[in-house]
Amino acid sequence: MELNRMSLLCHEITRLWLQLKVMTDEIMQQESSPLCAADISPDLRKQFAFLSGGRGQNGSPIITFPEYPAFGELEEEEFHNVLTYLTSVPSLSSTGVGFILVIDRRQDRWASVKGTLLRIAGSFPGNLQLVLVLRPTTLFQRTISDILFKLNKDEFKMKVPVIMLSSVTELHSYIDRTQLTQELGGTQEYCHEKWISHRTAIEGFALMVKKTAQTLQSFGTELAETELPNDVEATSNLLTIHTEKKDEMKEDLRVALCQGGRLLESINEPLVKDPGYTMNQDEQENLSTVQRLLGQLDETETAFDDFWDKHQTKLEQCLQLRHFEHNFREVRAQLDLVYDRLTGFSEVGISPAHAEHILKDLTTHEERTCAVLDRALSLACDADRLIETSHYAVDSILPKCYDLRALCEEISVVLKAKKAHLLKAMELHQCLEKASKWCEDGIYLLASQPVDKCQSQDGAESALQEIERYLDTAIQNKLTDLSGIWREYESVLTQDFRDQVDRVFQKQTSMQEMFEKRRVSLKKLAAKQTRPVQPVAPRPEAIIKSPLSSPVHREKTIEGDIINGNCRKGDANLQKDGSRHPSVSDAEESFAVLRRHVMNELLETERAYVEELLCVLEGYAAEMDNPSMAYLIPNTLLHKKDVLFGNMPEIYQFHKKTFLRELEAYTDNPELVGRCFLERMTDLQIYEKYCQNKPRSESLWRQCSDCAFFQECQKKLEHKLGLDSYLLKPVQRITKYQLLLKELLKYSKGCEGEDDLQEALSSILGILKAVNDSMHLIAITGYEGNLSDLGRLMMQGSFSMWTEHKKGHAKVKDLARFKPMQRHLFLHQKALLFCKKRDENGEGYEKAPSYSFKHSLNMSAVGITENAKGDNKKFEIWCNSREEVYIVQAPTTEIKTAWVNEIRKVLTGQLKACREASQQKSSDQLTPTSTTLIMSPFKTTQKTLKKGDEKKADPTVADPSTTSLPKNNDKVKGFTKASLSMDASEENDGYSSTEEPMNSDPEEEGGKKLSPGRYVVVADYDKSGAQELTVKSGDTVQLVREGDDGRWFVRNMRTNKEGWVSAANLLTLIGESRSSQSLSSSEGSGSGHLSTSSSCSETYTSFSDIKA
Repeated sequence: MELNRMSLLCHEITRLWLQLKVMTDEIMQQESSPLCAADISPDLRKQFAFLSGGRGQNGSPIITFPEYPAFGELEEEEFHNVLTYLTSVPSLSSTGVGFILVIDRRQDRWASVKGTLLRIAGSFPGNLQLVLVLRPTTLFQRTISDILFKLNKDEFKMKVPVIMLSSVTELHSYIDRTQLTQELGGTQEYCHEKWISHRTAIEGFALMVKKTAQTLQSFGTELAETELPNDVEATSNLLTIHTEKKDEMKEDLRVALCQGGRLLESINEPLVKDPGYTMNQDEQENLSTVQRLLGQLDETETAFDDFWDKHQTKLEQCLQLRHFEHNFREVRAQLDLVYDRLTGFSEVGISPAHAEHILKDLTTHEERTCAVLDRALSLACDADRLIETSHYAVDSILPKCYDLRALCEEISVVLKAKKAHLLKAMELHQCLEKASKWCEDGIYLLASQPVDKCQSQDGAESALQEIERYLDTAIQNKLTDLSGIWREYESVLTQDFRDQVDRVFQKQTSMQEMFEKRRVSLKKLAAKQTRPVQPVAPRPEAIIKSPLSSPVHREKTIEGDIINGNCRKGDANLQKDGSRHPSVSDAEESFAVLRRHVMNELLETERAYVEELLCVLEGYAAEMDNPSMAYLIPNTLLHKKDVLFGNMPEIYQFHKKTFLRELEAYTDNPELVGRCFLERMTDLQIYEKYCQNKPRSESLWRQCSDCAFFQECQKKLEHKLGLDSYLLKPVQRITKYQLLLKELLKYSKGCEGEDDLQEALSSILGILKAVNDSMHLIAITGYEGNLSDLGRLMMQGSFSMWTEHKKGHAKVKDLARFKPMQRHLFLHQKALLFCKKRDENGEGYEKAPSYSFKHSLNMSAVGITENAKGDNKKFEIWCNSREEVYIVQAPTTEIKTAWVNEIRKVLTGQLKACREASQQKSSDQLTPTSTTLIMSPFKTTQKTLKKGDEKKADPTVADPSTTSLPKNNDKVKGFTKASLSMDASEENDGYSSTEEPMNSDPEEEGGKKLSPGRYVVVADYDKSGAQELTVKSGDTVQLVREGDDGRWFVRNMRTNKEGWVSAANLLTLIGESRSSQSLSSSEGSGSGHLSTSSSCSETYTSFSDIKA
């Protein structure tokens, strides 16, 4: 059918084209004179011969030769051209009769008459009928003319009569006066200039008509031979080109018609002026010629319009078909994509939140699907309109139209089914969650019932009533008919879903058994008067607080009880009297519930995070490559997508394809999720790259935040917050992980995955520290070397600092400047950098400070003094045998302790490496314990020096052959390591190097072992747990006893409060204090040169002077 319609249209176009071709051929085949008036206009204007328009009696055209004195001087070509043109003007019917020549020589001589006759006889191009000559009028010339004409008559060789006339009266006897001009006594009006103008215009118009016909025919041929393109752009271009050419043709026709109209008006002008005017024969022929040409033009234009209409219809329908086919391919591809995406919604979720998240995805997909379906149905309607307008390609359009509607209907059905399926799954999930929550609340209830209150009859009855009231809510919350659930939700029950339902039923059963056992116990207690339980004072770490009604307080109480073992002890006490406290399994179940809560939060926030990243990448990043949005993008934002978004695409792909799926695998075992973090810890380091780029991204955002592009994207996404809030999401997410891991770790004490959780938490904190440190490290300016050569960055922070240096034998302190220098220190494995922190400018990440490099110390030449006199937040860093000393004051004692420990680790590592190197070089001469070390120069009095070894050698250099490490029995008994060094703040010039540096961990030495007694606290300490103790600097504390978990039970003598403090914290808090018991046992037993001042310092030396 499509072929038939196309064939009919082509046949009609061909017919119209042939009709147009016939008309144009007719115009082009019309004979035209070889000469035109415009070509010989100068010769015609000489007027030695002209056509006046008169006719003889038999219709012969009259050519008049007026008096022209210079006739004999005319060139032969001029004469021939004029006569040839004049004989070509009249119609063929008129010229066939022959011309009548009227030669006026009345004012001339016989010689002129003779010459004219001879010239005409020799070169007249047309047929002659009669030659009339008005001979000279003077007597002499007339007489001569009569005689000589008779004598020379044969010389003229004319086949027509030549009649000599004496006057115009005689001429009138041959030709009517109305056919003669006024010069010849006639009445005919003749203007030679007007005649030439008319002839020029008519011939020009005829030529224009002919050229127009040729152009139309050429264009028609081009249209008829055009093949239809196969794509939209080519068809549109072809239609545009043909339309432009058609318009040009129409303009040429309009110009020709206008010119013909003006010419027609000019010819008819005498009739307009004088209605009684009678046109001569030539004028009538001119009028007829112009009218004929105009008629041909009208007919040609009509034929061309008909032909163009069909051709245009053909092209327009072709363009409509190409548009439809193009749109059909696009829509069909979108429908297939939508259908594939829709079939992918096969999950039913693992929780209500997960199912709701899937439903949200489905709803979002539904919105996109509806937009595609609307477009598909709109395209089908367009196809219907094409069919109604009798499009030539109906057979091609109709099947596609059916296909679109059928696929739209199928997608709509599948979408409704998927949505109903997911809603059904959500309904079951909500039932399961409701039942699970009921069980968890029941566990909370059991765990929160205090033991002491249940010992009395009233307390037991109250607890029993509480349980009964709770069991009354079972109908509204618990699952009852398992087989009914299998039947009702059969369509959504996957194997995992079935297992989940079974677990909830088992949980209900277990919880009911627990309630039943508790109820039996409480009934026994309520039925008899129980014997009072003798209260036993608990250990300090086992104090039980009364549980509160708030779930939060219950939760805390349960945690404290289980951690401290109260559940087991209470249960044992009750069992002695036949009563029962919630068992350990109950407590474990409570913690399992808490772990699931944290895990659910982790998964829900992870899914939301992935969705937000996708939203940013599709709604902002992808739109920067959208050509339709290019005009909204400012120049400062062009080609800056990588700067603005950093490696967010990489982060999204990792979380979407890997991390989220692996986290979901631990839904039922949240205590094991630490393994997932540990396995992906290397991948999580991609956040460091994102955070390092954040300042550049923030700066670019500040420049372009108000541009129309971001506003338009935000409007499309319907976001209330701007892009900058979403660019902060990755930073917030990596920080959130450590909080969630802390919560999981708190509820996983004694669980299988506790160690993995602890390690994962430490690793995440390490990543956060590395990210934070790298943000500061990239801000260092002025350092000429490569920072990566300095090894890993260990720590960084801001400190107040003074310097002192030794010049000769005099020690010069830079303490004259009472105001300390503010320096930012960067501790690397191989060097310590000192930088000056510059002012912070800008907003957000633009406020990140910069650091100007000042100087650095090689860690192989560095020593430290842990405590400086006067402030427990100060320590010393020195080099070159204390020729350069930097007194550093930390913001807090905790920061100081952390830095000292970290520097100590670096120096200890270097010492170990140097000792190993020394052992390899001198293994046959020295043992590892005989390695001689250069100690920090201790400042002593002159008296002290005299009591020493009285060595005169340089104290900074030891003889390896004579100097060995001190023996253990040389140490002062009862003192800590901090007691062994001299007061670092004394103002004496003497230096000593007689002590081995304390480079090992203090907890590994006997001098640091804690023992019961009283001590003075040298630093503030705030408790981190409910059972810990808070102390202030200057407080006197008593160490009562050491617990099993490495903590000490401590009593604050000032506040008379007691609590637990870890041994590590105690070493820091009382590291510079001595027990009164220790003091009494150690006085006078130390070396004579050692100071017993309580303001001591522990010194670590550099390893640059180690001798093997």
